[in-house]
Amino acid sequence: MHNPVMLPEVLKTLTPRNQETYIDATFGGGGYSCAILEQANCSVVALDRDPEARERAQVLKDRYQDRFSFVEGRFGQLLQLVPSMSYDGVVFDLGVSSPQLDTAERGFSFKATGPLDMRMERKGLSAAEVVNTFDEKEIARILWEYGEERRSRAVAHAIIEKRKEQPFETTTQLGDLVRAIVGFERPGFDPATRTFQALRLFVNDELGELEKGLEASEKLLKEGGRLVVVSFHSLEDRIAKAFFKERSGNMPHTSRYLPEAPRPRVTFELKSQKALVPQEEELRINPRARSARLRWGIRVGGSA
Repeated sequence: MHNPVMLPEVLKTLTPRNQETYIDATFGGGGYSCAILEQANCSVVALDRDPEARERAQVLKDRYQDRFSFVEGRFGQLLQLVPSMSYDGVVFDLGVSSPQLDTAERGFSFKATGPLDMRMERKGLSAAEVVNTFDEKEIARILWEYGEERRSRAVAHAIIEKRKEQPFETTTQLGDLVRAIVGFERPGFDPATRTFQALRLFVNDELGELEKGLEASEKLLKEGGRLVVVSFHSLEDRIAKAFFKERSGNMPHTSRYLPEAPRPRVTFELKSQKALVPQEEELRINPRARSARLRWGIRVGGSA
């Protein structure tokens, strides 16, 4: 079973207990679900929008029987997909899963040649369609807003010029073009990283799904329940940080010269305002964990 990022920190903040029920909103390789089920005599409802995750989930179903169930779908639709009840914890492991990243045919990685796809559900708009059909201004916007690529306009212009000769079909074609435009900035960082992240986030509407998923979790958690979010991208972490800050009542006050705006109901208690980061030992073993950030809160108060 896949060993996920920041597993000790996730288990410590989620605190699985006997007879409780948890949601693993991003099943992926099943690492969190398996660890939670091993930690206590509890139950897990797992979700994943990737149809290939169902086969991996069957392994846990065979092992844990009625303690584990799997639902295929987006975590932004949690309220519609999971059984209607109050849950003791929800955990999110955002971004692309290791099975997706390590399979060249899925087109998520610039390190191996594969089709320029990046669709988690294998349907809908692909990354190839974006770079081959969107106009220059829109491509630049996507690279800047979703990837924070400082040379977004130059990369977008190069994409437009290159596709006049031949449409983009593979990850290698796009990766090589971006590297030529952006140039190498520092050791260990591929210049194509931000462009690939931007396209993946846009194609799968990952930021929009995260906002909906957090709001759904707020409604599903019982008082005392834990919400744990592990992110790998600054934009994802920004959304999680803002959500917890607002829901814990830590939003800054407006000017004393202006009428006080209605403050949202406090629904989460935070033990720390700072995000947890991976330990040095984990970073040594798994370099992919270097950008991981964990934020968490405890559900308090009444209805969301």
